[in-house]
Order: sequence, then structure tokens, then C-alpha cells
Amino acid sequence: MWVHLLWFVLGLSILVLGAESLVRGAARLAGSVGVSPLVIGLTVVAFGTSTPEMAVSVNASLSGTPDIAIGNVIGSNIANILLILGISAVIIPLLVSEQVIRQEVPVMIAATVLLLVLAMDGLISRIDAGVLFALVIAYTVFLILQSRHSTRKMAATAAEAELPTASRWDRHWAVQVLLILVGLAALVIGSRWLVESAIVFARFFGISDLIVGLTIVAVGTSLPEIATATLAALRGQRDLAVGSVIGSNLFNILAVLGVTGLVSPLGIPVAEAARNLDLWVMLAVALACLPIMITGREISRWEGVVFLGYYAAYTGYLVLAAQQHAVLPAFSMVMLGFVLPITIFTIVVSLIHHHRHEGHGPRP
Repeated sequence: MWVHLLWFVLGLSILVLGAESLVRGAARLAGSVGVSPLVIGLTVVAFGTSTPEMAVSVNASLSGTPDIAIGNVIGSNIANILLILGISAVIIPLLVSEQVIRQEVPVMIAATVLLLVLAMDGLISRIDAGVLFALVIAYTVFLILQSRHSTRKMAATAAEAELPTASRWDRHWAVQVLLILVGLAALVIGSRWLVESAIVFARFFGISDLIVGLTIVAVGTSLPEIATATLAALRGQRDLAVGSVIGSNLFNILAVLGVTGLVSPLGIPVAEAARNLDLWVMLAVALACLPIMITGREISRWEGVVFLGYYAAYTGYLVLAAQQHAVLPAFSMVMLGFVLPITIFTIVVSLIHHHRHEGHGPRP
């Protein structure tokens, strides 16, 4: 058992290092073409930090453990918003750009709804996967074209969006390409060790593959996003922090599940437990972003604390449900009977207050 724990830690470490190498090389290359910090966050950084989810889900599907593949994506998307945005907002309130509110969050919600619809029959087929993958390509092209036409100052701001600190050794394009290749190789190796160890843990503790994918693997593969968003928040690059999370969620749904479904001979089976609960939680979390961002065009510290509290509650529910603990009914009653209504009430009041404030604002 200790040997598998060692392989798990090594696999996780290689995943993080591989993602760092990939993001550094990709950000350097992207910065030279002159795109905005938000677009770099939505594309290069989001895609790079989501590559662990891609590697893990594809490997899990080919290894005959599709529950880890789908659970990893769902769990990562929930963790991205509740855990990563929560941590980042606690560090410093995250200002949200108009583009994120009006375009990116609605696109993320639409992608989540699409996944929910496709998964309701219990299978994401190859045709479904092809649709998802085609959408991520179209979305990426659209973002790049939109960014190039939005401002002429992109070349000056692109350098500010790079995550790696300024250095000389990685300025040559050959070094940047090498960093990307090394990062991809490390992600493949790390994901293999991570999945194999996670399967052993699941069998040893009697926990289902879905729960392992939703928790241990999901948080493990989200560590690059945690590091990226936290670092971006600390450096004041708030668009980059928010953009990387929203872009990562889109990439997880459209690209990770798209590629995984295409390479899997039978598609991706979706467990009944995921259809009945986890997919709906992922949709609720995505929907919660919009009113919070609209009310103040920022994610405040207290909202970050609420996000972290909900993630702790969700994880606690999964653990209690896996063990069929006697406390589970009382825990569920508290969440459904008290916490959720209070949260909904707070959001509604915030929206009404924001609407009245906008209505009484100064006239042009």
C-alpha cells in the first residue's frame, strides 16, 4: 500500500511539474502573438493547466475505469469554481471584466447544460464527443479573432499576462517548444501513475471509482489551476485568474470529454450517481457564478469564503455517502433545508440591491 502511495505522490508531482513546463512554454509563445491577458487565461493557460485532466481521463477510459474519467471532469469543474476561485478571492477580491460576465460565463453554463443533456442517456457516444471537440475548436478560433479586433494595445499587455517571471533562458522559440514537449511527456507519465494508484486506493478502501475521480483525482489534477490562479491573484492579474478557471471548465467539458470519448471505442459511460447528483451540482455551481459576478462585477472575500464552505460541504457529503454514514440524512437536511435557501435569498437580495443601485445611478 505504501508503494502505491509513493507512486501516487510521484505521479501528482510530475503532473504539476509537467503542467508548469507546459504553461511556461505556451505562455511565452502566446505572448509573442499579442493577445489580451483574459484571452491568454481562457485559452493558453486554461488549456495548459487542464492537460492533466485530459491525460488522466483518456488514460482512465483506456484502462477500463470510465467512472474516473467522467468523475475527474465533473469534480475538477466543481473544484475550479468553488475551491480555486474561493482561494483566489480570499487572497484578493477578483474583479470580473464585462466580457466574462456577458460572454464567457454564459458560454460555460451553456456547455454544462449541453453535457447534462448528452449524459442523460447514460453514455457520451463518439458522435457526442465529436460535437464537443468541434465546439472547443470553434470557440478557441472565435476568441482569438475577437481578441485581435478588440484592441490595439494587446502586444503591450500580453507580456504582463505571462505567468513565468521574466527570464532570458526561455526567450528562444526552440526552448519554448522543448518546454511544451517535456511538459506533455511528464503529464502522460504522471497521469498513468496517478490513475493506477487511485484505482488501488478505491479497491482498498471500498470506495467507488466515481468518488475517487470526483475527489482525490479531481483535486490532484486541479493543482496546476490552483497554483496558476493563486499566483495570478497575488500579482494583481485578476482577469488571468478568472479567465483561467472559466476557460479550464470549458476545456474540461468540450476538449477533455471530447477527446476521451473519441479515443474510447464505446464512448464514455456516465454512472447513474453522476446523472442524479454530481452533474446537477456542477450546473448549480456554474449558475451561481453569474449573479455573484453581476452584483458587484467582482468575487469578494466573503463570497470566496462561501465558495470554500460549499466545496467542503460537497466533499463531506461524498465521503459520508460513500460510507453510508448515519449522519448523512441530518447533513443532507441541513444543506437542503437551511444553507441553500439562505444562499438563494442572499443572491436574490444582492441582485435587487444591484438593480436599484443601477437604476438610481447618475444619468449621462
